[in-house]
Amino acid sequence: MPAVDFEKATEEVEEKVGHPITHTDLMSYLMYPGVFTGYDRARQTYSDVSVLPTPQFYYGMEKGEETVVELEPGKALVVRFLTIGEPHPEGDRTVFFELNGQPREVTIRDKSLQVQTESRVKADPAVPGQVGAPIPGAVTSIVVNVGDTVKKGDRLLVMEAMKMQTTVYAPVAGAVKEKHCNVGQTVDAKDLLMVIG
Repeated sequence: MPAVDFEKATEEVEEKVGHPITHTDLMSYLMYPGVFTGYDRARQTYSDVSVLPTPQFYYGMEKGEETVVELEPGKALVVRFLTIGEPHPEGDRTVFFELNGQPREVTIRDKSLQVQTESRVKADPAVPGQVGAPIPGAVTSIVVNVGDTVKKGDRLLVMEAMKMQTTVYAPVAGAVKEKHCNVGQTVDAKDLLMVIG
């Protein structure tokens, strides 16, 4: 094999994966680039799953089953699986479990469900009166109704994502002709929220 410039290779790999890497990571990448990038992607998504016991990693847990996850010597978590809730309309389920005796729950996507979601209309940037969602998030408040007259820059609604609030302002003056969202609704970026005419 040709000689490797470790510093240059480290910079290239860190740019590719988007975070600092260890010397062991670099060696793994140099020997198995495709395998390492897949492994690193999984590690970034699910954290370090190497601490999970092998049977639970491959087969999951049965209701009432308990396992110990050793994070490091002297530091362990006792996990007891309780149950899985009914499917939510969006295709998620709530998983109930105990962590060191304390009840916990987490909502996750159930990939086995066939979910038919309504496709939402996107705002057309060529139409000045169409107001699109600037970010994906939940609509927390709406301060105007259909028929209200607004000036350019007036506050229309507030959205929240990751505990950060974003206010959506009127891009043009006019009357609110259509409202395509409700308080509590989750929308994606560029989804049509309102039409001002």
